[in-house]
Amino acid sequence: MHPLLALTLGMFGAVTLVRWCVKEVRRVNGELDGLHARGTPDQVDRNTLPKLKRDPATGEYRPG
Repeated sequence: MHPLLALTLGMFGAVTLVRWCVKEVRRVNGELDGLHARGTPDQVDRNTLPKLKRDPATGEYRPG
């Protein structure tokens, strides 16, 4: 393959990859901006959540 042709194809591939990455970043940032525009979720009262206690037999934490 002629070196100039290989360089041209490589540059075309690099430009295509960069354009795709920019497009994807803009799409994801648009989704995140939409989530931020909705506001923060309601705060959860931590005292109403069940407490975890360790099971002495297995060592796992379970609600209760």
